[in-house]
Amino acid sequence: MDSILDRPIQYLTGIGQKRAELLASEIGVATFGDMLMHIPFRYVDRSRIYKIAEIGDELSSQYIQVRARVQDVGIVGHGAKARLAAVVADDTGEMDMVWFRGIKYILKKLEAGREYIFFGRPTIFNGSPNMAHPEFEPPIAVEGQEPVGMQGIYSTTERLSSIGLGTKAIFNAMRTLWAAVRDYIPETLPACLLEQERLVGRAQALHDIHFPASAEALNAAMRRLKFEELFVIQLQLLGQRRVRTEKTRGYLMPKIGDYFNLFYREKLPFALTGAQQRVIKEIRGDMVSGHQMNRLMQGDVGSGKTIVALLCVLIAADNGFQSAIMAPTEILATQHYRSITELVETAGLRVELLTGSTRRKKREEIAQGLLAGEIDLLIGTHALIEDTVRFARLGFVVIDEQHRFGVMQRAKLRLKSTGLPPHVLVMTATPIPRTLAMTLYGDLDVSVIDELPPGRKPVRTSHARESHRLRLFGFLREQIDQGRQVYIVYPLIQESEKMDVANLEAGAEVIAREFPPPRYTSVVVHGKMPARLKDYGMELFKEGQAQILISTTVIEVGVNVPNATVMVIESAERFGLSQLHQLRGRVGRGGDQSYCILMTGDKLSTEARRRMEAMVSTTDGFRLSELDLQLRGAGDIDGTAQSGQGIEIKVSDLARDGALLEHARSVAERILADDPHLEDKRNVLLRAALERLNRKKQAEVDLSQIS
Repeated sequence: MDSILDRPIQYLTGIGQKRAELLASEIGVATFGDMLMHIPFRYVDRSRIYKIAEIGDELSSQYIQVRARVQDVGIVGHGAKARLAAVVADDTGEMDMVWFRGIKYILKKLEAGREYIFFGRPTIFNGSPNMAHPEFEPPIAVEGQEPVGMQGIYSTTERLSSIGLGTKAIFNAMRTLWAAVRDYIPETLPACLLEQERLVGRAQALHDIHFPASAEALNAAMRRLKFEELFVIQLQLLGQRRVRTEKTRGYLMPKIGDYFNLFYREKLPFALTGAQQRVIKEIRGDMVSGHQMNRLMQGDVGSGKTIVALLCVLIAADNGFQSAIMAPTEILATQHYRSITELVETAGLRVELLTGSTRRKKREEIAQGLLAGEIDLLIGTHALIEDTVRFARLGFVVIDEQHRFGVMQRAKLRLKSTGLPPHVLVMTATPIPRTLAMTLYGDLDVSVIDELPPGRKPVRTSHARESHRLRLFGFLREQIDQGRQVYIVYPLIQESEKMDVANLEAGAEVIAREFPPPRYTSVVVHGKMPARLKDYGMELFKEGQAQILISTTVIEVGVNVPNATVMVIESAERFGLSQLHQLRGRVGRGGDQSYCILMTGDKLSTEARRRMEAMVSTTDGFRLSELDLQLRGAGDIDGTAQSGQGIEIKVSDLARDGALLEHARSVAERILADDPHLEDKRNVLLRAALERLNRKKQAEVDLSQIS
């Protein structure tokens, strides 16, 4: 028999089919269990009842409750000015209550001579307390419902509120729900783990998360539910990692041959940093382990990830294997192709480029070359995963800026190998906070390039406002006169009526006036341009024929112009820290001093000002990523990672729960070390939890295949 928690939410008293459909589409609540995990985002303390005589200026505008008897109630005024007024009293005094909306409905429920608990924000008028639009209910709770202590405030939407499911209605529905399910909530963690971690039971935790009698009870409930959420995720990720490292065979690549040695000795453009050498050694260890590699390589902008990937491609070629590099954009794929072919042009390595723009005849040549084993490295966009692309012996795959690809796209590329699965190296120049990486990529081995190549000078970053515009133009002229080039980035292509921000079209006109031809040449590039025009503009800038590149964030990744020393980011307050840091990384790639100028409006929110201050204070991408997580939260974790692992964060906050996450992971590691397959009878509940998570993961994968 199915659990009551699996019962469709439409069967909860007061919901019905129409409300159930909106609950599912608006906030993802489809069952009793879903509703139970719709956690309040804040709480109002309703455990104390104030006397009317206690209400003074210090309580003004705070949510409080009073217990009082209705002395008099009636409608005052006429038409649009009508209001419902009541005088209530306790043993210390009287106060006025007033309602301007829902008058007829309230009048039916509010009876003179009866006692109620009124809840709202009082104000003081002419020395007397009053309350506008208070909630009220009889002092004795409805039988079977929970009494109110600290009342949860639930997230809702405009559409839900319009059909009577605002935060108070959801709270009342939760009281009805609890009365129905409280005796049917199974425990999901072993008793020994509850005892070791000093956790309350699941039923107690769910009760106290919705109806806490005190702050202490709420904290205990929060800790239990957060620990379980993070612990089960880590248990799943670590289990997947164990299966991969123990059971998934991978190609052996023990040979270091001519491709690698000749390039390393004669073509390597600069000495590798200690961090690059360490990461290559880690990848090399995977390639000779006999198990398939799944490794994440993190490295700040300009840290040399591409060279590391290329050296590993050469190892694969030395062992007779083909490689593929998949990039999210045509610009980045082309950038990789040009830089890599330039480096290996005399090594005899055949490298090809495949993108959406590749002509049919060239596609056919590439398809034949891959099947014949004549192409050693194929670089491209999502075109690489098309059914017509087949490799003879694919052994090594690099996925660049991997968070931009969906899980099914990545899986298709892995399946291009005809024998064993290829070794997979995923790269990102977006620094990922430790807590986020442990949750999103906990099943991967992680390598970090935390050192910039020698000779790189830190980019000097400054924050400027519109009043500094003329000074900015003067600085740009100085840089251009010294032979340097400039990026100017805008958040929008066309002016938006809803957002008062600088836009590319207007900006390009201003730049054309301030930097007129023939002395100056500027080009415009944005994502909506035809590929040939975009490529032409990029080429002019890369070849030094244009001094100014005006663009949207299309140049966020992939453009490498060492002579470009200035990055101007217009309306910088509209960007997150991570994106600002990515844009800044387009300069500082040569030996000359580079600059990043953050242009903003004069009025900034507190958060925007903190982002600007953070950018000016540090060029450390990992430090900025931690600050970004604290400022903005983890956001849509599955959307960020496209992880496809059934990961769902409902209770935890990865920006604040880092210590608990690390502790949960260490507990999961300890349990799996003692019982790798969770076969011990003490761990039967944990095995069941993983099975539920895996079923959810499979359902999501099946759904993505259907859609």
